[in-house]
Amino acid sequence: MLYGRTAEIAALDDVIVRALGGSGSALVLRGEAGVGKTALLDLAASRGGAMRVLRTTGVEPESDLAFAALHQLLRPVMGLLDTLPEPQRDAVRGALGLAASGDRFLLAAGVLSLLAEAAVPDGLICVVDDFQWVDRASADALLFAARRLGTERVAMLLAVRGDAPVKGLPSLNVGGLDDAAAAELLSARTTTDGGAGREKGGGAGREEGGDAGREQAGDAAREKAGDAGRKEAGDAAREKAGDAGRKEAGDAAREKAGGAGRKEAGGAGREEGGGAVSERVGRDLVVLTGGNPLALRETVRRLTPGQLAGREPLPDPLPGGTRLFGEQVAALSGPARLLALVAAIEGDLELVLRAADRLGASRAAQDASRAAQDASRAAQDASRAAQDASRAALGELEAAGLATASGARVRFRHPLIRSAVYESAAPATRREAHAALAELTDGDRRARHLAEAALGPDEAVAAALAESAARARDRGGYGDAATALARAAELTPSPLARAGRLKDAAVNAWLGGRPGQAESLLAEAREHAGADTALAMELAQLRGRFELNSGDAAEAVRILRAGESLSMLADAAEAASYVGDTAAIVEIGRRAAAFPEGFLRDVIVGIGAMLDGAGGHELLRRALGQVAELGEPAELMWASAAASYLGEADLSAELVVRAGRLARVSGMVGQLPVVLEFVATAERLAGRLAESQAISEEGLELAREAGYTNTAAAHLANLAVVAALRGEEESCRRYARDALAIAIPHRVGLRAGVASYALAMLDLGLGRYAAAHERFTAIVAAGPGAGNPTVVWRSTPDRIEAAVGAGDREAALAALAAYERWSAHAGTPESRALLARCRALVAPDGDGPPAALEEALRLHVNPFESARTGLLLGERLRRAQRPGEARRHLRAAYETFLGAGAEPWARRAQGELRAAGESAQAPRNAALDALTPQELRIAGLVADGLSSKEIAAQLFLSPRTVEYHLYKIYPKLGIGTRTELARLVVLRKAPVAPQDML
Repeated sequence: MLYGRTAEIAALDDVIVRALGGSGSALVLRGEAGVGKTALLDLAASRGGAMRVLRTTGVEPESDLAFAALHQLLRPVMGLLDTLPEPQRDAVRGALGLAASGDRFLLAAGVLSLLAEAAVPDGLICVVDDFQWVDRASADALLFAARRLGTERVAMLLAVRGDAPVKGLPSLNVGGLDDAAAAELLSARTTTDGGAGREKGGGAGREEGGDAGREQAGDAAREKAGDAGRKEAGDAAREKAGDAGRKEAGDAAREKAGGAGRKEAGGAGREEGGGAVSERVGRDLVVLTGGNPLALRETVRRLTPGQLAGREPLPDPLPGGTRLFGEQVAALSGPARLLALVAAIEGDLELVLRAADRLGASRAAQDASRAAQDASRAAQDASRAAQDASRAALGELEAAGLATASGARVRFRHPLIRSAVYESAAPATRREAHAALAELTDGDRRARHLAEAALGPDEAVAAALAESAARARDRGGYGDAATALARAAELTPSPLARAGRLKDAAVNAWLGGRPGQAESLLAEAREHAGADTALAMELAQLRGRFELNSGDAAEAVRILRAGESLSMLADAAEAASYVGDTAAIVEIGRRAAAFPEGFLRDVIVGIGAMLDGAGGHELLRRALGQVAELGEPAELMWASAAASYLGEADLSAELVVRAGRLARVSGMVGQLPVVLEFVATAERLAGRLAESQAISEEGLELAREAGYTNTAAAHLANLAVVAALRGEEESCRRYARDALAIAIPHRVGLRAGVASYALAMLDLGLGRYAAAHERFTAIVAAGPGAGNPTVVWRSTPDRIEAAVGAGDREAALAALAAYERWSAHAGTPESRALLARCRALVAPDGDGPPAALEEALRLHVNPFESARTGLLLGERLRRAQRPGEARRHLRAAYETFLGAGAEPWARRAQGELRAAGESAQAPRNAALDALTPQELRIAGLVADGLSSKEIAAQLFLSPRTVEYHLYKIYPKLGIGTRTELARLVVLRKAPVAPQDML
């Protein structure tokens, strides 16, 4: 029975009620051991009515076994796997050991989809206790899903001890009981217990702050009632207790089954716990225990009647917590302590008994052989005696109220008991227990036990751990693989082999989204690498990649430029492009020319030569001839860069899209957030602001989960530009501030430049020309690390417009001259259109509508840029007293801006249209503007002919979430079928070259 906890129960009920209504969420219960988290989880699991309940519990000995907790959680719903999109299904099957491999992001999306399916039809409560001990692979997948439950009928409840981090979820601190609730608890205990209260010590701890959710009370009651397989004993006991929620029912059943005479863990005949608790003593106990329910119960059980009544002073310190459990463990016999130790390491009942038998027989045989002539006979006798002793030890452990044998598991009454058992055992005894378990297990468990039993370096054990790590990695458990490899490195005798395993551990930690751990492991690997040049270069390349993704990009250039392999030079060129160091890109291209001809070499050399003004076209063309053979997202991104430098924007954009699709479904861990930078930018430059926002929001979330800080800056900067084009000043400034806070200290000039560009475009769109001109001028002046030549070049048309608006025609002419030089080799229609628009902007206004603007309109393939040119042309025509011609261009521009959500630009066009004599009306397809970015994105994929499962696979959603969005889209648009939606959605995909992307 719970005492107090009104606020906590209300919070749990709120999560459950909202989940039933289709607004899923997660809540973390946080508090110290024994405070009652498990009891609250049990209560929550019972308050959902017909809702399905899935639960798992983190177990400390299994915290390094990849997907152990996830397997326990999902086992009841494995039959629903076939309802998942194929990539997600395969990833989940791989994680659970049912298929060959898995991917971290796909697996997490698959877990989300599986939970959504399990929530049909009545909803789902997902309960995870002792989350601090859940293995990393399971924890990552569950947290990914927990943060995306918004449209699912799923309530996820996690309990975590202490300050263990749980990123991105709301927490509820579960503190001690207040005075009134604690007094009620103490009163109920002394009233119920009376003089026989000692008999119920084993169940009391489960009532609140114990292990209520694991059903030991009912199991123990059934077992002691003489029929372990039937529930009637526990149920009847609970009915007779008059309170189905109280765990004392199991104790009552034990008493009626003849167990009333059993001794308590503290020893028989003690006088403790036999009297009422005085009000003063109760207040003192609450203060001394912090109101912790478990500490209160256990302390009261250990005090004398005189101490409880206040006639005798309370002991100092109080007998509670781990000290109390340590005393109870110490009171056990030797065989019982040994069996408890094995159970603290492995919970499987059969395995525990076999290992205890083996350990007991070994010890008994040693003793007997010293006293007997027949060693063989002595060993046989010892084995039989050990089996009897193990079962007697289990009975003693249960009688002491410390653990129960429930089904096929040995379960401790509280996790603190397990800790007390393990901590009280001598190191040599622990190693002996692990060694015995290693002989009885295989695979990952055997490797773990061998490692714990090892005393000093052992290559065989290290190799077994490395194999276990490889299995975890292949299933997507990168964090657990890193832990296993780090331990394998500790046990590796050879310094060089140790460095190699530390390097592999670093890679897995990085892929698991733990950059800090990765960098520490890499630093340790460098200490052991010695004079091995090849390994040193591998470590340097990894260090450079880590710096590029999460650290100082300029430092990454310095590290990677020292490399001698083509792969390392390619990474250096990429880093230099992020910094904005053109000289470094040119120099790297020259060095790459020494390598044999091939795709990557040709692209690097070709780009460097073009930036150096030394040709390079033929090399890039040759590289593009191999596109059909490319199968990696990174290769497709290099091909996209080659196409953009050749001026083939349509092919470049197509390759970016292909790279994004491949990264989503191919298990190319870590590349997706980076690829999405370019995809989001392409969508934004094409004027599809809602799609760009949705992609950057997804990319930002994935980048943060992967630990890619600099990629997060890229998505923040793009979101700032989207907000600027929409006139959302507060959002623009917030996103830009957050992006600059990363990009400037990390010297990522490309992203710093884009964030600054966003602020300039905000001023330009709102008509603040002087402020915009000042910001664009600052962008030009910024050097590597704070700015980027690509940003300068791409923003020049906007800079010219700001300069003209600010009345600085001289600056506009200078910018035009530079833009003409930069665009000399551009062959794409869009590049020529922008150049024509710039020339028209600096032409004297009195010359009438310049032909250059009309030429630009004919060349544009980007609808958004075409609208901006049309707006300028309409303005010129209206001022030239040609309103009829002006209206046509202004109307088209207005509709484009309105459809894109570019409110400042739409207002400007609307004002010009009214001045030209026409009242601007919303276009007929404005209904699409009512869709959210995610809804618009899904609508576009539906229009492309994708099924809900295919959309879910691409967007890391569950199919039911996709259907939920469609359910909301249809009434917004006044339609009822996918066919009607496809007819309404017209996605004009203007090709945008990555080199043009800001």
